[in-house]
Amino acid sequence: MKKIHTEKAPVPVGPYSQGILYGNFLFTAGQVGIDPQTGKLVEGFENQVRQCLKNLEAVLNAAGASKCSIVKVSVFLTDISKFAEFNAIYEDFLKDCPVKPARSVVEVSALPLGAEVEVECIAVRG
Repeated sequence: MKKIHTEKAPVPVGPYSQGILYGNFLFTAGQVGIDPQTGKLVEGFENQVRQCLKNLEAVLNAAGASKCSIVKVSVFLTDISKFAEFNAIYEDFLKDCPVKPARSVVEVSALPLGAEVEVECIAVRG
């Protein structure tokens, strides 16, 4: 196993790694919309979605993977009524990927730091 860390994604707020590489599989921690430069959660749902996907991509890139090598995504929303809004941003994020990953989206009662969305994934390198 190898720990993945990049300064282009937020520093973990607890005892966990941004990602773990096991063979050619990358397992990412859930990313929320924290700006890694300020360490603060960005404001607004759309901005949080875009930032958490940007953070996720930074972890993928640090491990030698890309958004097009994602095989499974788990999404946590504090308000499922924002599913369509999330989906539009997510679809744009993956527009260049010929195969879209499997995905689950669930509503949760709360997320760390008051975030409205969290995204984690499993990707394959190579």
